[in-house]
Amino acid sequence: MQKPKSVVVPSGESAHRAGVERLLRSYRAIPADAPVRLAKKTSNLFRARARVNAPGLDVSGLGGVVAVDPVARTADVAGMCTYEDLVDATLPHGLAPLVVPQLKTITLGGAVTGLGIESTSFRNGLPHESVLEMDILTGAGEIVTATPDGEHADLFHGFPNSYGTLGYATRLRIELEAVKPYVALRHLRFDTLDEMQSALDRIATERVHAGVPVDYLDGVMFSATESYLTLGTQTDAPGPVSDYTGEHIYYRSIQHASVNHPRTDRLTVRDYLWRWDTDWFWCSRAFGAQNPRIRRLWPKRLLRSSFYWKLIALDHRYGVADRIERRKGNLPRERVVQDIEVPIERTAEFLRWFLDEIPIEPVWLCPLRLREGGPAARDAQRPWPLYPLEPKRTYVNVGFWSSVPTVAGEIEGAANRRIEHKVAELDGHKSLYSDSYYTRAEFEQLYYGGGDYPTLKKRYDPESRLLDLFSKAVHNK
Repeated sequence: MQKPKSVVVPSGESAHRAGVERLLRSYRAIPADAPVRLAKKTSNLFRARARVNAPGLDVSGLGGVVAVDPVARTADVAGMCTYEDLVDATLPHGLAPLVVPQLKTITLGGAVTGLGIESTSFRNGLPHESVLEMDILTGAGEIVTATPDGEHADLFHGFPNSYGTLGYATRLRIELEAVKPYVALRHLRFDTLDEMQSALDRIATERVHAGVPVDYLDGVMFSATESYLTLGTQTDAPGPVSDYTGEHIYYRSIQHASVNHPRTDRLTVRDYLWRWDTDWFWCSRAFGAQNPRIRRLWPKRLLRSSFYWKLIALDHRYGVADRIERRKGNLPRERVVQDIEVPIERTAEFLRWFLDEIPIEPVWLCPLRLREGGPAARDAQRPWPLYPLEPKRTYVNVGFWSSVPTVAGEIEGAANRRIEHKVAELDGHKSLYSDSYYTRAEFEQLYYGGGDYPTLKKRYDPESRLLDLFSKAVHNK
């Protein structure tokens, strides 16, 4: 197994306990009439959060891997541990999390309470589906251990998609899977969206293509006549590998001219897991980082999503992009940064509508299915009430991250509102990490799990110390 660029040594139980005690002390220091929030400067959310000049929860001691058990193939992980550190702690054992979201600074706790996805999701589901147990600091200030069948099973199943409104995970025990040192890639081109959808449906179900097993599966649509599926297969066969962490750009390597001749490639497993982080998928082009002249001067250590986040934060703070538009005589652009899921049989329909209505390209495609036989299998019909997906049904996540021109007189968030309505019409869902415009009635119908969320809120946050989900996701409090 290849060595990670930096080996993360697990911190151990004593260091983790000290971090939890620090967290609890900070909770007790917050006035009883003040809201409870995390005291963290960074976030992978795109919602513009309200500024609050009040003390928050001290999570500075909860950023590490507690322990890795290579025999049981499990890891105990602090809630604020980034996937970058988690992967660097597990790869030396030839292991990786079952789902590794695309960006290095996404935390395990964040991916579980706010959902995450990647190219193993067609076989492993979403990150919360590999969780065996969680220690959660609830809004009531208590730390409870939630398992699929224990006293707090309701919180275990209701925690995904609650976005910190029921509590914060301090420790998670997750399953790991064996991985090989390299990933062999096949990029398949399609000239029609219907052909792409059909192939994606078949491969996601059969997990094989042209007689070769498929371990990873995602895609990119550049236009109605140019889309690609990327099939990854683990391998331990030695050989040359590509490097997309510097001069070369991964998403451009996918494109090729011929439908009948797939393009092949090879990456180390670590570079495959982080293939999207170097250029934040393709969003680095907004900062000029894909211009060859600029890229030659751009420090390699800053070709990563965490640095682009800092640039975005500066833009939000000073309104740089809006000022530029005003100087051009234009209205401010509308940010359209979303991930949605639709049933696979509606994917081509949604993409055609999107191309007609929302001038953004390319877009990311990632199939997912609820994991079969995971910790929540006992409640197979309704395992995750706040983000209900049907068992044994394939969905496709469509990710698009850019902005569009606004039209004078249109309602705020016009493009995002059209997307929300279309996704609901197609029996889909939308992730809540970015701007949302639902009415309370619409939101509660989609995301409150019937009566589950209010019941959980009453049990685990009886004094409403934490924001409720509608206020956090829609009102951006």
